[in-house]
Amino acid sequence: MDTNEALYAMALTRISNFNFASALALYRALGSARAVYEHRGDIRDAVDHCPPRLAKALANWAGPLQRAEAEMEFATRHGISVLTPADPAYPRRLAECPDAPIALYYKGTADLNRLRVISVVGTRHATPYGRDLVRRLLAGLRELCPGVLVVSGLAYGIDICAHREALACGFDTVAVLAHGLDRLYPPAHRDTALAMLRQGGLLTEFMSGTNADKPNFVRRNRIVAGMADATVLVESAAKGGGLITAGIARSYNRDVLAFPGAVGAPYSEGCNQLIRNNGAALITSASDLVDAMLWHDEAVACRARREGIERQLFPELSADERLVADLLAATNDLQLNIIAVRTGLPVAHLAALLFQLEMKGVVRPLAGGMYHLVN
Repeated sequence: MDTNEALYAMALTRISNFNFASALALYRALGSARAVYEHRGDIRDAVDHCPPRLAKALANWAGPLQRAEAEMEFATRHGISVLTPADPAYPRRLAECPDAPIALYYKGTADLNRLRVISVVGTRHATPYGRDLVRRLLAGLRELCPGVLVVSGLAYGIDICAHREALACGFDTVAVLAHGLDRLYPPAHRDTALAMLRQGGLLTEFMSGTNADKPNFVRRNRIVAGMADATVLVESAAKGGGLITAGIARSYNRDVLAFPGAVGAPYSEGCNQLIRNNGAALITSASDLVDAMLWHDEAVACRARREGIERQLFPELSADERLVADLLAATNDLQLNIIAVRTGLPVAHLAALLFQLEMKGVVRPLAGGMYHLVN
C-alpha cells in the first residue's frame, strides 16, 4: 500500500462528497489521487470536464487530509488495509466500473481477485425455500467450482444465509458493509463476521464513525455487484435491494442469474419478473450457473480430482509453473499475493497459472485464499 496515495484518495473521496463517478473520472484522467491534489489550483485546465462545484471544493484539502490521516492511524491499529485502484489487492472487476470508489477499507484473508467471484443477494425476509436454494447452490458449487469467492452484504435473510453456507462449504466469503469498520450492523451477525475475518473478509468504502444510514446501503450494492463476475438473485419481492443490485450488475454488463419461484409467492415476484423481462437468466442449480458462466474448465478439473487423477499424469510443467511449484514445495500454503511477491510474477498471470496447476492436480485452493501443493 502506498500510504501517501491512499491518504490523497481518502481525502479526494471526502472532497467530492461521495460523487463517485466524478472523483473516479479525475483519478483516471490524471493517473492518481496525488496528481489531482497537485493540480488543485488548475484542475479545470488539466481536466476540462471537471464539474465547477468539485473544482471549487478541490481548493481546500486541509480538513479532508487531516481526517484521512486520522483514519489511516485507525486502520493501522486495527489491521485494516486501505486499497486504491493502483493497489494490486484492489478488486480489479470493481475498478472497471464507472463509479468505483477510489478508497476501500478491507480486513480479512480472502483474495478479492479470485478467478471466480459471485454475489448472492435477495430478500431480508428469506423463506425456507430461499434458504434451501442458497444451501443447494453453494453445496453444488463446492463440487463443481470450489475456488469461488462468495460476496454479499451481511444483511438479514438471503445475505447472511449465503455467508454462513459459504463458510460451511469451505468458501471464502466477503461482506460489503454500509458503514465503517469500527462497528457492525446488524449486531446479531457479529459471530459470522468474525468467522469471515479468518475465511473471507469485511469490505467497505466508508471511514470509521460512519453509521449504517439508508443511502449507504444503495451505495454498498454497487460494490456487491461490481466486484463479481455474476450476481445471483435468490428471492425478492416486487421491489427490494436485491433487484437494485441486479440492475446495477446489468448496467456494468455483468451476468445476472435468478432462481424462479412459485407464481404468486410474495418473495418470488421480483425474481419471476426479472426473468420474464429478460433481466436475468433462469437457473435452478449450481450446474446451471456453471453452464451460464462457461465455467466448465474448472468443473472438469474438479471432477478429475474427485476421480483420483494424480499429478504424475501431468509431468510437464512450464518454467513459471515449476517456479510456483518449487516455492510451494519449500513453503507450502501461501496466498496468491505472497506467491506473486516471491516469484515476481504478475498477479493476473499467476492466477491463470494457479488454475492450470489445479487442473493438473499439482495444487489445490484452501480457505483464506491459500494455495497448497498436493503431495
